[in-house]
Amino acid sequence: MAKSVLLINGPNLNLLGTREPAIYGYDTLVDLENNVKTLAGSLEVSVSLFQSNHEGAIIDRIHLAQKEKIEVIIINPAALTHTSVGLRDAFNGVSIPFIELHIANVHARESFRHHSYLSDKANCVIYGMGLFGYEAALMYAAKHMGPKAK
Repeated sequence: MAKSVLLINGPNLNLLGTREPAIYGYDTLVDLENNVKTLAGSLEVSVSLFQSNHEGAIIDRIHLAQKEKIEVIIINPAALTHTSVGLRDAFNGVSIPFIELHIANVHARESFRHHSYLSDKANCVIYGMGLFGYEAALMYAAKHMGPKAK
């Protein structure tokens, strides 16, 4: 049976391709999701995709992941990284291993972006690799995380 992975994209990532392309690139969220689905198929990973601009919806999706027996979550929490104790508590509540992911190098940006409420709880943190970070996260999840890890 394929390993089950949930990919969550947070606020404003629906604007990929048009929002600050010098930082985030020109690929859209649809482009990104199609690439993730293709890679997931080649890795024999079942991937579910979710994006929301609303903190509560993201927390609800993390809770639902436990009921669905999702084995790994990859999350780009975007701006919620720096503000959301609620996301931290959601991950503590479900005990699903997760990867924190950022497209840009957060440490090369404004100082308020240097702190994450999730990094110390994440199994892995990826930042500054552009959209390739999603591929790296999925490959890492497939090989090294969850109860079916090799």
